Parts: sequence; C-alpha cells; structure tokens
Amino acid sequence: MRVSGTQAPNNEDDAALIARMQAGDESAMAALYDRYSGIVYGVALRVLGNTTSAEDVLQEIFLQLWRNPYVFDTTRGKLAAWLAVVTRNRAIDQLRRHPPEDDIEDLPIALTANLENEAVQRQAVEKIRTALSQFPQEQRRALEMAFFEGLTHSEIAAKTGEPLGTIKTRIRTGLLALRKAFV
Repeated sequence: MRVSGTQAPNNEDDAALIARMQAGDESAMAALYDRYSGIVYGVALRVLGNTTSAEDVLQEIFLQLWRNPYVFDTTRGKLAAWLAVVTRNRAIDQLRRHPPEDDIEDLPIALTANLENEAVQRQAVEKIRTALSQFPQEQRRALEMAFFEGLTHSEIAAKTGEPLGTIKTRIRTGLLALRKAFV
C-alpha cells in the first residue's frame, strides 16, 4: 500500500542512490534506509519472530551495504528483492547460530480453552499434531513452510513449483481445519 502522491521506487532511482552511496553520500544511504528498512525489518521479523533480533539484522544489513556499496549490482535486479533475500539468509544464519530457546512443544497455544493446566495444554498440542498428521502431505508441508520456516505464499509456490493459488488454498483450508479441531 502506497501513500497517495508517492511513487514506487524504480531501478533507476535505486541505481542513482547506490552510485551516490558508493561516492560516500550519507544522504543517499539515509534515503535507501527510509525506503527499504520496512522490508528488511519485516522479513527479519517474520523469520526470527523476535523484534530485538530483527532490529539487529536490520542494522547488520544496512551496515553491510554502507561498508561495501559495491555488493549490490544494479544491473542484475531490484534492490528490494536483493535486500529481502539477503535479510532472509542472514536471519536464517542467526537462527542457526542461536536457535530459539523455546521448544515448539513448550510454546503456549492461544485457544478459547483455559490452558493453565499443563495436561490441558499437552492435549491441545496433541490435538494439533493429530490434525496435522491427517492432512495431505502437500497441505501439511505448505503450512509448515509458512508458519515454521517463515516463507511467504509466493516463496512457497516458487520452492514447490506449485501455482500460487494452490498454495493459498492449501494454507487457508488447513487453517480452517485446524480451527474446527478446536471448536
């Protein structure tokens, strides 16, 4: 969604900003940060699930771009896409270096039921596992890629070779089925 009156950044604008940044222009770096920090932060947050870690990755990405402005080749693609891929890879590397301390089995699940009792919580986790195990493999895999790997619908479609609409349908019907399991 764009604010009325603003234009989408294009490759020529990005190329000019990168060239200015390569010449040491700090205002060009600030313009790039203003333009793309939301994308970088969003990708990092989606993969890491932690605001502090996402902010660290955001800082690392733009610091890398400032220190080595020649790392991005303006003739090979769009800066936004490149930043998203680099951010995703950096966030995954951070997850590998410092895995989350919570085990997925120990995470609380938001339900209308009262989960204060540990036995009730284990039953809910088991209910989710049972429901997921009954899903077709393609649907289960799409849900896992979206919610445990942090991939977007488009990324899942590209990775699996399936049409985007198919991926969206699989995830939506899977979530509806999970919801019904808890009604």
